[in-house]
Amino acid sequence: MKRTKNINKVIGYIRVSTVDQDTAKNEAAILKFANSKDFGKVEFVSENVSGMKSWKNRKLYDVVQRLNPDDILIVPELSRLGRSLVNVLEVLNELTKRNVKVYSVKESFQLNGDDMQSKVMRTMLGLFAEIERDLISARTKEGLAAARAKGRMLGRPKGIGKSRLDEHREEIIALLKNGSQRQFIARRYKVNPATVTHWLKRHRLDNVKPEP
Repeated sequence: MKRTKNINKVIGYIRVSTVDQDTAKNEAAILKFANSKDFGKVEFVSENVSGMKSWKNRKLYDVVQRLNPDDILIVPELSRLGRSLVNVLEVLNELTKRNVKVYSVKESFQLNGDDMQSKVMRTMLGLFAEIERDLISARTKEGLAAARAKGRMLGRPKGIGKSRLDEHREEIIALLKNGSQRQFIARRYKVNPATVTHWLKRHRLDNVKPEP
C-alpha cells in the first residue's frame, strides 16, 4: 500500500545533559517509532542543556511555538520535557491547548489525544504533579517547624508591606527551586502573575534558580 503523504509537521525533540552528548541512539529510536506509526519525515531538534533550565528558555519553547493543530511531537521519554512532573505537565498543557499530538517512545503511548489512554495519562500526570506539589509544601512546612524549634527567625523582611503571598514565602522559594514557573505559582495562590513578579522583586527573590 502506498504511504499517505504526511502534511503535518513531525518533530523529534531530543535534550541531552551536558554529560551525555550522544543523540544518535535517541534519533534512531524516534525514527523507528515514527516509521512504525507511518508518520513520514521527521525533523529533529536537539539541544545540549540541563533539565533544570526552564523549558521557556530552551529550544523546546521555539518548537512548541511552531507546532499547529494535528502536528506531532515525539520525544525519547517524558523526562526530556522537564526536570519534574510539574514542568512536564506545563509543557503538555501548552501542547494540549494547541491540539498537538505528543508521543513518548520509552513509555510507548500518545499523551495528547482524544482516545481513552491519552485521557487517562493526562489525568494521572495531573494527579502526580499535584502530589509532587503537596510533597514540596509538606517538606517546606517541616523545615519551617524544625527551624523554629532551633530558634531561627523566619518570615518576611521588616519594613515591607503585607501581601497574601507572605505566609507562603518558604513554600514559594521551594517551588522556584523545584523549577515551577511564576504563572503556576500565581494560579496556586490565586493572584495575578504580575503580583508574583512584583512580590519576588520586592523580597529580592527574583534570582532564585532551579536546583539540580
